[in-house]
Amino acid sequence: MPDAYILGIESSCDETAAAVVRSGEQLVSNVVASQIATHKPYGGVVPELASREHLRAIVPVVRQALAGANRTYDSIDAIAVTQGPGLAGALLVGISYAKALAFALEKPLIAVNHLEGHIHAVLLEERQKGNRELEFPLLALVVSGGHTHLYLASEQDASWTYENIGHTRDDAAGEAFDKVARLLGLGYPGGPIIDRLSPYGDSGAVKFPAAQIKHRDRRGRHDGKAVSPSDNRPRFDFSYSGIKTAILRYIESNQMQESIEARRKALVEMPKPKLEDYRAHSDQLTLDLVASFQRAIIEDLVGKTLKAAAAYDVATLFVTGGVAANQELRQTFERESRQQGLPVYFPSRPLSTDNAAMIAAAAYPKFLVNDFAPMDFSAEAGMPLR
Repeated sequence: MPDAYILGIESSCDETAAAVVRSGEQLVSNVVASQIATHKPYGGVVPELASREHLRAIVPVVRQALAGANRTYDSIDAIAVTQGPGLAGALLVGISYAKALAFALEKPLIAVNHLEGHIHAVLLEERQKGNRELEFPLLALVVSGGHTHLYLASEQDASWTYENIGHTRDDAAGEAFDKVARLLGLGYPGGPIIDRLSPYGDSGAVKFPAAQIKHRDRRGRHDGKAVSPSDNRPRFDFSYSGIKTAILRYIESNQMQESIEARRKALVEMPKPKLEDYRAHSDQLTLDLVASFQRAIIEDLVGKTLKAAAAYDVATLFVTGGVAANQELRQTFERESRQQGLPVYFPSRPLSTDNAAMIAAAAYPKFLVNDFAPMDFSAEAGMPLR
């Protein structure tokens, strides 16, 4: 089959991204316009501002991606865009632009699930390395600011299907990182800051109890499907609201509020704080708390994922999403999975966070079977992955 060049567009949250991928296995160009500076003063993503920034950036970002790939609008074979999950307003910017391009250029339009994109980020890079012999069944942990999911993935005739066997009951892992960083006056986004500071603290200084999940999900649904009471297959759900509350209580009991406020004021005056700036304004108590928090989250993620891998007898493990860029998480997964004889794969750090290359890569199997989107499809903020 001749090469297929797919233009991917991603606008699910706070990054406007476009990329060109050849036949699902070669990254030709990848452009990401970040909105961190816009949202940083608010300590998190403001949906209305995100939508406005997407409107401002999407045309130049797509043009830059095409130029970087040495392609024209006419020379691409299909357009792929994130349909969900994500912020509805942000998603609609990308979808509306992708629809306009597809209509004007008379090109196929492919709707992609953002979570599937994260899984295909790993596949894209493994295929670029020449690794085409991944063994199934495959378990994927998708862990980011908005998601913490475990999926059993299977491939049949170039099509992929997914079964959710675990998800977060409350905060996603990346969301917990951001909220704890905000509680400690460390700024936004919190995950990278905590990752960089943790090596300077004692990860055993503060003990956090493991989250106790004793009942079935009260929502009665998993990944958009009703759960049958007779479905007794093991699930591996996550919960991170409790550790956030424990951090808050620790701050209060150790009277850290004054030092936190001083740190917040000092850092907010710095346009781009460096690691030494964060360290200079963090006492040892804060560094120990940060390191202990990160260790607790990582032990939970790794422990439950590897238990799920054993329970479902999987042959391959993927760890992907924004939190997969965390250095300690990668090292722990590599060490622990090696002991189980389970190969584990991560995306590179640029493809761990939201990007359009993963959307274009995930679109390729759909392109092969002519699974194109109708022009009247819309954004699905809570879109499940199946």
